[in-house]
Amino acid sequence: MLNSSIVITGATGYIGSQVVLALLSRFSGEIRCKVIARKSSDCSFLEVLPVDIVRADILDPLALIDAFRGADTVFHCAGLISYTRNTRNALYETNVVGTRNVVNASIYNNVRRLVLTSSIAAIGASEDGSPASESTTFQEWQRRNGYMEAKHLAELEGLRGVAEGLEVVMVNPGVVIGVDCRNSASLSSSNEVLRLIYQGKLPFFPAGGTGFVDVRDVADAHLAAWKKGRSGERYVVVGSNLTFRELVARIGTLAGSSSGRSFLVPDGIGLLAGFGGELWSMLSSRPSFISLESIRIASRLLSYTSTRSEQELGLSYRELAETLKTIL
Repeated sequence: MLNSSIVITGATGYIGSQVVLALLSRFSGEIRCKVIARKSSDCSFLEVLPVDIVRADILDPLALIDAFRGADTVFHCAGLISYTRNTRNALYETNVVGTRNVVNASIYNNVRRLVLTSSIAAIGASEDGSPASESTTFQEWQRRNGYMEAKHLAELEGLRGVAEGLEVVMVNPGVVIGVDCRNSASLSSSNEVLRLIYQGKLPFFPAGGTGFVDVRDVADAHLAAWKKGRSGERYVVVGSNLTFRELVARIGTLAGSSSGRSFLVPDGIGLLAGFGGELWSMLSSRPSFISLESIRIASRLLSYTSTRSEQELGLSYRELAETLKTIL
């Protein structure tokens, strides 16, 4: 690993920036890091770190081929998260075509290993309500969800790379939350929603549930996948499975919380909120965390098992209370 050359895409983002910090803190002096950022990205966080900044776009295959030259490992953390209908084409371009370009550039440059940031969105959903695992079948209803389908197809691009001789390991985090005080790029809409609940400004919750994980644990998972992960495999990375009712209740017990009585979102209000989010996204040309698809998926009771990541990667996960304290 000494003097390994590592490339990170999405290094200005929530997960990618945390992966950069984890790499530098654990392997300083042993690795050379090159980060890929679009011309429009704010790189102020990266400019004070010992990394080489390359301005390139994952949708520019020639630029990626040049940027990956000499790399031993690529962490592909760039991606788009959105559940609004007007971003479906952008989801496909960024998450599927972008991953295709990363895989192709890696193969062209004889990169040894690609660590691909995926999501529980690409994991199948169990029909009996049991926790889903890496082998759970992707369901037909998931294909109608633009973000889920895009992440699923992005993984297929990774597996195509495996078939062509590239080592690819996929990391599938749940809803990523938490803040690293060392990281000025540690920003996410999920954290903003949790702050609104803590402040008593969001007294409603949907009927479903999902898996949550600390952003620092997600970075740890990427490094463990790099060192220990089996090529062609995916690893669910979830620290806590909670219903949204349980999550709101946990936030309400924290010191200083203004969260009072909360209410289940009625179907009609959820539908109106979804339409409102879609309209706002269309007018602003920005993704909205409230949309018709996000409302539908939030009504489903989903859960996930991290047994494989714990056993094969040696991961352990922070307690939810510890994570919430960094946000609130």
